[in-house]
Amino acid sequence: MTPKSPETNLEDRITGSLVGAAVGDALGGPVEGYSPDQILERHAGRVHGIVGPWNGDAWRTARPIAPYHKGDGHVTDDTLMTHALIRVYAKVRDHLDAYAIADHLVPDLMTTPRWIPELEQEALPLHRVFLAEKWLVTRLHYAHVDPREAGVGNIVNCGAAMYMAPVGLVNAANPRAAYTEALDIAGAHQSSYGREAAAVFAAAVAAACTPNATPDSVVTACLSQAKDGTRTAILKVCEAAQHHTDFESALKPLREAVAPYDTVGPDYRSPSLAARRPSRVHAIEELPIALGMLLVADGDYRRAVLGAVNYGRDCDSIATMAGALAGALGSPPPETWAKQVSEASRLDLWEPATTLTEVTQEIYERDVRRHETHKAAVTALGGPRCAD
Repeated sequence: MTPKSPETNLEDRITGSLVGAAVGDALGGPVEGYSPDQILERHAGRVHGIVGPWNGDAWRTARPIAPYHKGDGHVTDDTLMTHALIRVYAKVRDHLDAYAIADHLVPDLMTTPRWIPELEQEALPLHRVFLAEKWLVTRLHYAHVDPREAGVGNIVNCGAAMYMAPVGLVNAANPRAAYTEALDIAGAHQSSYGREAAAVFAAAVAAACTPNATPDSVVTACLSQAKDGTRTAILKVCEAAQHHTDFESALKPLREAVAPYDTVGPDYRSPSLAARRPSRVHAIEELPIALGMLLVADGDYRRAVLGAVNYGRDCDSIATMAGALAGALGSPPPETWAKQVSEASRLDLWEPATTLTEVTQEIYERDVRRHETHKAAVTALGGPRCAD
């Protein structure tokens, strides 16, 4: 892996992860939904940086169901949702749960116009997010469903996982805590393996923030938390990734490794009838592939993200996750990419990282006080009994 500077601290890891996620999102957006072969043909080679929309100047009308300017450095809903979750942390200034999503995230999506890069205008984030995210508003605002159960009935996809990096960062170096918190948060949005993936991704980011972490240690942390098909899919993809050091040779083997667990099927734009339904034996595709590309790249940001981008399919989310993990490991995105994405998207990519760093410090100090209070109480009770 690209050596980390000895000065790399938690603030650097948080910044690298969040900026890295946004840059990966922007690079993957214009080729989302296509296969590696289609990407190769469209771009006369592999994508090695920021590219324009798939349909050029016809981006607004070529796919009327999705009239978005994907490309030219524009972030997508992955980043919009990530930043929205950080704003919730900034309000609550403590660990979150499903109720925080109902009380803070949903109103943010519904009431506050923001600059939406893909629409090239100010709009409510609700008007850009995918239907699986609009579900949050339908279930929590209109239907008044218990937030802990609101995700039940939604399509099972990566919708919750794609913006869970902040949960891992708030719980830096504590994968189990990140898993538990994300599992609660994601209950408002997803169920089954979609919810599980959100929790495991948060655990992965937390593990990446551990001193001397490596891609292998991140995968080990994921496997220690993951359940059912999610765990098996990660294991199989990462076993396949161990045989490759270049994403080109890994594209097909990684897809073959995840295919038995992916419900979408071979044609990403025409999902099978079994797609996105609850299951204990299946998994979302995005997280295992992001971890696989992290291994192939040995933690190097550029190589991991470009592998994710050129994999195609839901590659903006895959690159978001790979970018978040590489950045948390201490391999930040190239400055030129980050600057281009920030300017093109008209977003300060560093401000959310500054905010989350401050909140993370506050939460950590509060956690220490809570632990000391608990410790004192147990001590006053005579402490746990020791075995004879």
